[in-house]
Amino acid sequence: MPKILVSREPDDQSGVDLLSRFEDVEVLPYDPNNLELTADQQRAEILVVSFRGSHRPIPLIPQLPHLQMVQLLSAGTDEWTPHVPADVVLASARGGHAHSVSEWVLSAVLCLYRGWPALLDYQREGIWAHRQVDPETVTGKRALIIGAGHIGTASAERLRKMGATTTLVASTARDGVHGADEIPNLIAGHDLVVIAAPITPETRRLVDQKFLASMPDGALLINAGRGEIVDTDALIAELRTGRLRAALDVTDPEPLPPGHPLFACPGVIISPHMSKNIPDTAQRCYGVAVQQIKTFLEGGVPSNIERRR
Repeated sequence: MPKILVSREPDDQSGVDLLSRFEDVEVLPYDPNNLELTADQQRAEILVVSFRGSHRPIPLIPQLPHLQMVQLLSAGTDEWTPHVPADVVLASARGGHAHSVSEWVLSAVLCLYRGWPALLDYQREGIWAHRQVDPETVTGKRALIIGAGHIGTASAERLRKMGATTTLVASTARDGVHGADEIPNLIAGHDLVVIAAPITPETRRLVDQKFLASMPDGALLINAGRGEIVDTDALIAELRTGRLRAALDVTDPEPLPPGHPLFACPGVIISPHMSKNIPDTAQRCYGVAVQQIKTFLEGGVPSNIERRR
């Protein structure tokens, strides 16, 4: 009977409930804060990583000699790839974060376009700032979305509903989606750039000084992907001129240390890697994860499996 390790934290209860419905499967709750497994837990074939603090259970892997699959609840796998043996299936919950992260993208765009940072500054000073801020509208804006997976396409859909036009980019071109090699020719024709791509050798430092210099004056950079995709020093230099604005859910380094110059840059809003954190995200991610595990147990290949190079 296959044994599945699932976190016993409150956010993971929906996963325990769903997996417990499987026939001939034993679900073993574990404490992700405890780095020692019991003898019974060590016989598990599948490890489901806790929804919160996904890096914590990495030290458990050497204690699982029968491990066949690691199922993450994150959209990316980069933190885990170096630690999971090549013969062990590594799968993400790609698709489970599209609703929450795309909502964050839209909120960040609206926040900057409608001047909320400046309005809040006036509020703190007790100033009724009537007509002191020049708002913009999403309608008519051109959005370049780098990353055409679930999060990127959901972000495009939300922006289109607000009246923007969108251009999707993926690593390779397909119907309705541009290839990454076209990015240099696309940047200048867009008012905002949304990063929704995973971290790969090709995307690391993709948004460098040349990329940022190609963005039109007043353009927005929205990073909901990985911090390492953006060259932080190059971004700071642009923000300090006031030419560009940015909304960042991820940064490099992360977390930003106290006093980091990015905090003090004009025209930037920063959320501490929490774009996915809304009440139903855990349930959405477990809905994806359980299907991945079901496919694996039935002898199939999970759709979200990481293809090792």
